[in-house]
Amino acid sequence: MRLPTPLHVLNEGLALLLELAALAVLAWWGWASADPVALRLLLAVAAPAAAAVLWGLFAAPRARFPVPLPAVLTVKALVFGAATLALAGVDHPTWAIAFGAVAVVNTALATADRRAATHRNRT
Repeated sequence: MRLPTPLHVLNEGLALLLELAALAVLAWWGWASADPVALRLLLAVAAPAAAAVLWGLFAAPRARFPVPLPAVLTVKALVFGAATLALAGVDHPTWAIAFGAVAVVNTALATADRRAATHRNRT
């Protein structure tokens, strides 16, 4: 299934927003999960930084290390899953469910769209 161009652009835009939201949520969780200010600051910086580095190395469109699709999907599951758990960890279970569901649907549509484009380009 190849998405129509406007839907493709919308889904790609949503993907970017989800990625940025995941980083923000991980920072929020880091800040909220510790008492000493130094530890709060460390977690608020380290959690989103680790996710961003992992994403940039393996899941970004221009990833440093291009990997097969299952590895890309694994990285996305780790980052979006961590953000979902982080939302639950800061006492927002409804937001966590909504974020996780939107991330799954967005990733599934993007994956199907990319597979269709790759298949079409090969034929």
